[in-house]
Order: sequence, then C-alpha cells, then structure tokens
Amino acid sequence: MSFFLSLSRLIDKINEKVGHTISWALLIAVLICSGNAIVRYGLDTSSNAWLEIQWYLFSAIFLLASGYTLRRNEHVRIDVLASHFSKRTQICIDLFGFIFFLLPMTTIILYYAIPYALMSFQEQEHSSNAGGLIVWPAKILIPIGFLLLTLQGISELIKRIGYLSGKVDASEFERHNATPEEEIAAIQAANKLN
Repeated sequence: MSFFLSLSRLIDKINEKVGHTISWALLIAVLICSGNAIVRYGLDTSSNAWLEIQWYLFSAIFLLASGYTLRRNEHVRIDVLASHFSKRTQICIDLFGFIFFLLPMTTIILYYAIPYALMSFQEQEHSSNAGGLIVWPAKILIPIGFLLLTLQGISELIKRIGYLSGKVDASEFERHNATPEEEIAAIQAANKLN
C-alpha cells in the first residue's frame, strides 16, 4: 500500500503544480479579453487570432485545472444528501463514483481524444477563420487535461482505499475551505519550498 500512497502523492504534486501554473492563464486571458474589447469598440477593429487565443486560454484553464480541482475536492457534488451519512459511507459513495463513473468516462474520452488530437497535429490543422490560429495545440489540451483528471481520479481512489484500511487520514482528501488569504499564503509557502 505504501507504493500506491507514494504514487498518489506524486500525482497530487503534479496536479498541484499544473493547477498553480495554469492559474496564470486566467490573468492572461482577462488581459487579452479586455484589450480585445477596447480595440474592438474603441478602434472599431478586431482580429480572429485574438478571439481564438481567448478560447485557447479558457480551454487550457478548464481542461488542465480539472485534476487540480478534483485534488482539492471542489468539483460540484450533492453534499445535501451525503452530509447526512457517516464518513465511511461518504467514502464508499466516492469510491463507487470514481470506479463506475469518473474513471470509465475519462478513459473513454482519452480513447477518442488521443487519435483526434494526433490527427489534428499530423495535418497541422488551422482555423477556418481568416487570420485564425493553428488548432492542434487546443486539441492536444483535451487528452492532456483528461489524462491529468484520470490520474487524479486514481490518486483519489488510492487515498480513499487507504482511509478505509486505516492508512490515510481524511484530511488528505477533504474539501479545502480556506480563505483567499490563507490560500495565497499556502501557495507562497509552497513556492519557497520548491
């Protein structure tokens, strides 16, 4: 079990790093959106490339941060019902969800997304819009994002099995309800360690 827990911690560390790194894409996207709006309405001009880079960035944020979001246990769920159950029952519900819903779904998406992205890369696919960008980098984000989500699903599965066997404390996978200031301090502390 110690090998699997070490693997889980490695996956957690990867998704934490990706999540913190991709958070900068949000700032870049906001700046590009704002600049694009100012140019469009102030100078009455626009560029398809700038519009497309916006959705590239938003795609990157949502796809690459999905594993990080699962790591922090912040995906949408029905806590109204689950909060009335014991911790052990909640863990069993999570295990059921990971085994029968999350992992099969991410595996199927990976199965279809990898050839889809590879074909786009091999053909050097470009946008059909005038002045548009190459498309394959956005399509490659799909299998990368779902791979990170699949790995995090495996990590969460390991931690919950570890909890049921008494080897893991529940704090390793409970929702992180920290204030923004506490999160900033934690990120700064983590960056100092790296």
